[in-house]
Amino acid sequence: MNTQANINYDRIAGAIDYIKENFKAQPSLEQIADSIHLSPFHFQRLFTDWAGVSPKKFVQYISIEYAKQLLKKQQTTLFDTAYETGLSGTGRLHDLFITIEGMTPGEYKNGGASLIINFSFAESPFGKIIVASTAKGICHMAFAEDELQALKDLQREFPNANFNQVVDLIQQNALYIFTHNWRKLDQIKLHLNGTAFQLKVWETLLKIPMGNLSTYGTIAHEIKNSKASRAVGTAIGNNPVAFLIPCHRVIQASGNIGGYMWGNTRKSAIIGWEAAKTQS
Repeated sequence: MNTQANINYDRIAGAIDYIKENFKAQPSLEQIADSIHLSPFHFQRLFTDWAGVSPKKFVQYISIEYAKQLLKKQQTTLFDTAYETGLSGTGRLHDLFITIEGMTPGEYKNGGASLIINFSFAESPFGKIIVASTAKGICHMAFAEDELQALKDLQREFPNANFNQVVDLIQQNALYIFTHNWRKLDQIKLHLNGTAFQLKVWETLLKIPMGNLSTYGTIAHEIKNSKASRAVGTAIGNNPVAFLIPCHRVIQASGNIGGYMWGNTRKSAIIGWEAAKTQS
């Protein structure tokens, strides 16, 4: 059964789809509200509660022109700035420190037989998520419209691990990122299975500050492999930890939003939501 949060996000997603299709015409509040069958007053209140800004302002945040302007303004200094400030570029993430620890071959040669994985489901501004952790850190996080299928996907990734449906401190710390309760963020560690190349790409994604965007080519340049844009795209597409590893902040050089494992509408929503939170 859908929760009210999921129902609200579905409405917001419908509005975002309409905005994406019609942003060049700068649709009015009435037009957007009518597209999802809500009154302008109700829609304005719902959208502002969710995004922190008005629908009109949000149109600017997710338009292609916004993405182009952001890339043009920041591309030359994006990673230098992010590297110098860690994840503190927004002023809100100064307490958040993420480290990546790749799993050893031994941890995976038997399908994760030695691993004990805790998992739980939680609400986010972008729909329900499943989050899973080992004793070393977050190993999996994904948007989960279907809980049963989400659990099957997790079990397929670690076929011989032992699973417990329980919320632990590692998960709680990770989930604070959605509430922006930054003072409660202690230390988020990621315990991931990936090649050395994938881990390097994922680690580079962590350097993109909230509210900023980059391109596949820029990521390839940053890992000192400028001809590997396609391989970078594949590594980004295999990101096992939604949102925390911000693959949603990578778009096409043209400014188009590009693909996203959990849906282009959700990617646009996250980009706009982060831009709104950063600006405000």
